[in-house]
Amino acid sequence: MQNILSVKSLTKKFDDFTAVKGISFDVETGSIFAFLGPNGAGKSTTIKMLTTVLKPTSGEIRINGFNALKEQDEARASFGIVFQDRSLDEELTAYENMVYHAVIYKVPRKEREKRIQQALEIVGLWNRREGYVKNYSGGMKRRLEIARALVHYPKILFLDEPTVGLDPQTRNSIWSHIKSLNKEKGMTIFLTTHYMEEAEAVADRIAIIDHGNIIESGTVEEIKKRTETESLEEAFLKLTGRDIRDDNLPENKVRTIRGMRRRDRN
Repeated sequence: MQNILSVKSLTKKFDDFTAVKGISFDVETGSIFAFLGPNGAGKSTTIKMLTTVLKPTSGEIRINGFNALKEQDEARASFGIVFQDRSLDEELTAYENMVYHAVIYKVPRKEREKRIQQALEIVGLWNRREGYVKNYSGGMKRRLEIARALVHYPKILFLDEPTVGLDPQTRNSIWSHIKSLNKEKGMTIFLTTHYMEEAEAVADRIAIIDHGNIIESGTVEEIKKRTETESLEEAFLKLTGRDIRDDNLPENKVRTIRGMRRRDRN
């Protein structure tokens, strides 16, 4: 099967610290791929490189056949992204947020209404489109962010901790929408999550990163078999350890990295 995402020898250095160490992996078109790792493992840095927020030190990223470093506009048009941190304008209505995003992604004016309606209907918010986002619940905001990421018809949807902080009922509802997009629309889903049971339930394949390296990958069953464990959570803990991690970078290094990330965006 063709790969919608192909990563080769991807590396990111911040001064003398290497956050991501030459990782390579592929994501098949139409699959659900989970990218897992403890805090400070290199997961967030990788996600930011894949979505062109952060420039790699070296390596190659191809999204939908486009070189993400040299063909950024085409690569960006091929994916939608829902970051862990909220990015909605809460002083606007849901519909106004959708229009703004459609304009940014150059959705033709004559198609905007149809696409916005379709996306909001998928997540059950079309009838609440005139409501101000500041009055939405946390689950409604997350559903709106997913709808917004769909309006330009992406080939792959990146979801960074899409259900963090949500109650079980809302989490189940969001996963129902996500699985529907994958099954009915053939959309590839690339997700990160700290809820191992979510990844185990929905992912076709999984890659686990730690200390900047991919230390295991495959189907859930393959990973459990190789680690001789009964669940993905047990396998994850066996591979990455049980110590609690806040961040494996000293504070002065964190400040350096933040500054370099800002320069990378410019």
